[in-house]
Amino acid sequence: MILAIFGFLQLSLADILDILLLALLIYIIFRWIRGTSAMSIFVAILSLYVIRVIVSAFNMRLMTNIMETVLDVGLIALIVIFQPEIRKFLMRLGSRYMNSRQGKVILDKIFGKDRKTTNISGSEAVNDLTEACRRMSEDKTGALIVIAHHASLEEIISTGDSIDAAIHRRLIMNLFFKNSPLHDGALVISGGRIVAARCTLPITERTNIPASYGMRHKAAIGITEETDADAIVVSEETGNISFVKGGVVTPIRNINELKLLLNTALGEE
Repeated sequence: MILAIFGFLQLSLADILDILLLALLIYIIFRWIRGTSAMSIFVAILSLYVIRVIVSAFNMRLMTNIMETVLDVGLIALIVIFQPEIRKFLMRLGSRYMNSRQGKVILDKIFGKDRKTTNISGSEAVNDLTEACRRMSEDKTGALIVIAHHASLEEIISTGDSIDAAIHRRLIMNLFFKNSPLHDGALVISGGRIVAARCTLPITERTNIPASYGMRHKAAIGITEETDADAIVVSEETGNISFVKGGVVTPIRNINELKLLLNTALGEE
């Protein structure tokens, strides 16, 4: 009787591999949504699945049928509920591959080696950007700057005012000047040029971020979670500068750190 009940535990090599892959998938999903509002829903659905396995093992046919129906409906609900997280995951997966050496080779073959890039080109532009951040930090002028890479930011750009200008420290400082009509929102840099200002960014849904982070930090985390873009935040309250990449906030202790991060992120030597 006991052997019949727990007969499902007789595992083959393929079963072990299947379990390991499932565990890896659950772990990846857990890390991805940890700290978000979707975490409790994920735990609830996982618990329902465990209950379904248990009642099936004990041959409880009525409960098994009920749990299978609930999970079938829950699968559709799961896709709807986790749509933002699924979108972020797929975008991050695609951006990581296209930023790899193999991905860049494929892009070069498709578009040619002279294809338009979305990185800042030239040390002068990096110097102007870092110097503008330094001065705004000293003056405690709040700023939020987004640097696009491969992922398209057209939806974000469309929420602001279009600009087509070279990267220059005075222009950046004037855009974020407190009395400027364009100081609210984010400035977007793409293709080595300033393309938009006063843009609206998605706010992160994470609940485990420090309470000291304001809306600029939350927006910077949100855009870098959803795309492969980087972001720079200058706090209006403290003047502190932060560099945000992949949802991770790195406090800048001196301007050389920011320049180094920009040079590394943007492929500068």
